[in-house]
Amino acid sequence: MTELALHGTCELGWEGVRDAFVTNFEHDLELGASVHVTVAGTPMVDLWAGDARPDGTPWAADTIVNVYSTTKTMCALSLMMLVDRKLVDPAAPVATYWPEFAANGKEAVTVAQIMAHTSGLSGFEPGIETETLYDWDRCCEILAAMAPWWEPGTASGYHSITHGYLMGEVVRRVDGRSVGTFFRDEVAGPLNADFHIGFGPEHDTRCGELVPPPDGPPAPEGADPESVAMKTFSNPPLNGTEPQTRAWRAAEIPAAGGFGNARSVGRIHSALACGGTVDGITLMAPETVAQIAEEQCAGPDLVLGDLREGLPLRLGLGFGLPSEMVPLPSPNSFYWGGWGGSLAIIDPDTQMTFSYVMNKMAPNLTDDTRANGIALAAYMALMS
Repeated sequence: MTELALHGTCELGWEGVRDAFVTNFEHDLELGASVHVTVAGTPMVDLWAGDARPDGTPWAADTIVNVYSTTKTMCALSLMMLVDRKLVDPAAPVATYWPEFAANGKEAVTVAQIMAHTSGLSGFEPGIETETLYDWDRCCEILAAMAPWWEPGTASGYHSITHGYLMGEVVRRVDGRSVGTFFRDEVAGPLNADFHIGFGPEHDTRCGELVPPPDGPPAPEGADPESVAMKTFSNPPLNGTEPQTRAWRAAEIPAAGGFGNARSVGRIHSALACGGTVDGITLMAPETVAQIAEEQCAGPDLVLGDLREGLPLRLGLGFGLPSEMVPLPSPNSFYWGGWGGSLAIIDPDTQMTFSYVMNKMAPNLTDDTRANGIALAAYMALMS
């Protein structure tokens, strides 16, 4: 392996994070990646290395890539801002804000249930094409007309793509702006964070290229095509190359289509880690941040459990919570990650954020360990 060109900054005492980050490259686990750690809103680590594209284009300070489901954190944060403004009640039925959603037995499905993946709408029915994801109104029409695939509120089932349309339509109905516009105006803009949910060609030259897993998206071996997991992940079928298209980048796909880097993810989440305010910019009150970490559901996930037998999750409002499977040290912390390996951890107890973004995608959703070692090093540095 050629000598790694490592860029950025690492404060004294945080060298273990740098070393863990470099180790992934030394073991040929990365093409390009970035990592960012903040404490009380101040960056402790801001590093990037490797190639933004397989053609050897270097990963630069302003490289952004599609982070898949880490985008969900940005959509959930936007909805929680409306909760903070008393414009949305998580316990209220979604139909309070989106009347058409009451169809087919969904009149009692709550905002909290769509946020916590327990609404029974983990996928689309009937079948759609990838291009349908670029049509916001059509996706929302389908979800409003659907019947839940299981009794809402009784179990979680990872809402792979639908999560963003469900939360985002509540934002749009209440605020009047699309979730991508709301996020840009109310979050990314004020915080000067380089994260985008739908954007124009002006950013294309900075976009890194994802390297999809050779076998495509995960699928449980021998799974019933009518199972909840297969219906969720196969409709529409995605292969990881879609983010290279202008259509995907322009669309607002707030569960999977966000572009950013570790610095922008960390900058935004630092507000949550600091009780809702960072550098004088307030997104929400500390009490609203605490609501995110209130358990909504715990137990085997009906979708991810098919990929990793019996996978149990603890879920709050739009984020995952510490559990036996995700043993975060602080009980009030919350997290989420994205297909391929991106990961975000927000820890209000220590005011720390951890963010990792990469472009070489892991072949599965649950077993990639690259970010875990770096996150462990961050906690060790914090506690030393």
